[in-house]
Amino acid sequence: MRPKKSLGQHFLRSKRALEKIVDAAHIQEGETVFEIGSGEGVLTNLLLQKARVVAVETDARLCEKLRDIYAKEISEGKFILIEKDVQEIENISEILPEGYVLVANIPYYLSGYILRRFIGGEYPPKRVVLLLQKEVVKRIIARNGKESILSISITAYGVPKMAGVVPKKAFAPAPKVDSAILSIEHISRDFFNTVSEKVFFEVVKAGFSQKRKMLGNNLKRYGKEECETACFACNIKAEERAEDIALSDWKCLAEHLGVSGTIKS
Repeated sequence: MRPKKSLGQHFLRSKRALEKIVDAAHIQEGETVFEIGSGEGVLTNLLLQKARVVAVETDARLCEKLRDIYAKEISEGKFILIEKDVQEIENISEILPEGYVLVANIPYYLSGYILRRFIGGEYPPKRVVLLLQKEVVKRIIARNGKESILSISITAYGVPKMAGVVPKKAFAPAPKVDSAILSIEHISRDFFNTVSEKVFFEVVKAGFSQKRKMLGNNLKRYGKEECETACFACNIKAEERAEDIALSDWKCLAEHLGVSGTIKS
């Protein structure tokens, strides 16, 4: 079947890569897997060998094929196929049980949306395994030792790691870049027990607002004295740059700046 460029379709052909994705999910008996974009159903096939699968697929041609291939599993309630764009599903809790596992080979253009909605959303999965652009995964796990808003945003909710690299030749058609398997475990909101999510991300975004500037300069919008007090309390040098600040330090800054006041004009 000819892939639709408008949907960002790149079908994964490598059996080894597919097995790595499933292995990274650590699927346990009785769990439900949510698959976004079943495509031709090759990953679906491996997932069904381990769990009940709820899948969402927007391409009507592929949905017809999937219903034919997995007619038995559908009749048994082991496979539920929803013909819809995942962005159009308003309430995930209506179709998935608590503790579900998200496993998907998603179109690259959906990466940001999926990470925002499901990692930091109101109804997060227990674990996540996604096939993303390799460079995006490297940024999330801060492989070069430099943090970013993306890496901080993900590690605030869970523990990310790279579970393998998938070369572009493993797809048909081949994308322009290599991919990597991202797994995120221990997903929760426990990190925010002592700080507001809203305040935390406001501080992080302010800190990264001008990447080349020192942290103290970027946070002066909270007030020079307030910034100096927060940096001193958190044992952070105002001369450091945002990319060199650890997650725990951002939390400390947010706790102090959140108390001292709001951003000043």
